Amino acid sequence: MSVHLVYETHATTEDNEGGIATGWLPGRLSAAGRLQAEELGRRRRGTGVAAVYASDLACAVETARIAFDDSDIPVRLDARLRECDYGRLNGAPVADVAALRRRCVDEPFPGGQSYRDVVDATRSFLVDLAAAHAGDTVVVVSHSANRWALQHLLDGTPLEDLVDAPFDWRPGWDFTVSAADA
Repeated sequence: MSVHLVYETHATTEDNEGGIATGWLPGRLSAAGRLQAEELGRRRRGTGVAAVYASDLACAVETARIAFDDSDIPVRLDARLRECDYGRLNGAPVADVAALRRRCVDEPFPGGQSYRDVVDATRSFLVDLAAAHAGDTVVVVSHSANRWALQHLLDGTPLEDLVDAPFDWRPGWDFTVSAADA
């Protein structure tokens, strides 16, 4: 039996608006981001969601809490859903991080991790998710690197293609996770 996973990116942060790559820094939602998080809750409540899993980084936690705290849907934090650690580039301009993305698919960012490291963490998360939520719908609130990992693992899209593509926000990406995928 499979899991219906709905990936939602964290809402817009002050760093997003300022062109900063937050990485593993806390980050805070902007005023627009708080409104987006409220809309996420309205969009996903009442759709049979069994649980919400979110990165333990502040912007994802804030998004999930605004969206779901006043509902009966449990919100669980998981460090395996963190954005890529850009190391010394956490908090750097997005352009500086973007210039290294393709190289850092396999080679870690200076003092950080590679996108393959994010794929490995996401794979570990999916194993546990498939075991705990067979037949359920779950929402995952996370970061762009985790969406790329999901698309790579579950759709077979080459990671190199994903890191080069422009960010394309939309209200959720749907994935099916089976024990065989995890």
